[in-house]
Amino acid sequence: MRLLSTRSGRVARSPVHHPLFARYYARISVGAESRFGMAGVRERLLAGLSGRVIEVGAGNGLNFGHYPGTVAEVVAIEPEPRLRHLALEAALRAEVPVDVVPGAAEALPVKSEAFDAAVLSLVLCSVRDVERALGEVRRVLRPGGEVRFFEHGRGGGRVMGLTQQTLDHTLWPVLNGGCHLSREPVAALREAGFRLGPHRRVLLPDKGPALPTSYCSLGVAWRPDEPVPR
Repeated sequence: MRLLSTRSGRVARSPVHHPLFARYYARISVGAESRFGMAGVRERLLAGLSGRVIEVGAGNGLNFGHYPGTVAEVVAIEPEPRLRHLALEAALRAEVPVDVVPGAAEALPVKSEAFDAAVLSLVLCSVRDVERALGEVRRVLRPGGEVRFFEHGRGGGRVMGLTQQTLDHTLWPVLNGGCHLSREPVAALREAGFRLGPHRRVLLPDKGPALPTSYCSLGVAWRPDEPVPR
């Protein structure tokens, strides 16, 4: 399946194709905006951003309506064809300019040091290579550029951790678009050379029993001012 970006008109074929998961995710993510409080999380995630922003793994584009008017442009990368199609539709309704393009987190199709900020929202769980993906994020940010992140991962104590690991090694990634439950996004950002700022644990849903996907981290990090190692 091939799709056009919203501006460039370029056509690209995506190596990521999860049609059943994409339909399921598109349906439940819309309901989660109000039922799980995701709309409020998105507001906090994106508040105060400005300049050029790259969003890695844009999904069906639910972040687009929450970008503040101080953002000059959003380049949204989404490899899954159906989700990208929905993101293209969401981009047309956004109040800031959004260009949706195909591409993988491990090989972002943009120039180095071209962005003031990067947004990672529920994407590090499903990338094939977290270290390489974060290396790409660091490459495309200007020195001192900002990373806003909202990611789920390991949490909840020993029993929940074992449950997450067991699911990761069985059917969970197959049924959920490559998602992994026991990754540690904050540690991964630190190991990739980002300077961590304020961040906190968020439980979703915040009421009721905790799920393997409930343990989330919301925060900010920065690319150091020194050049990226070549």
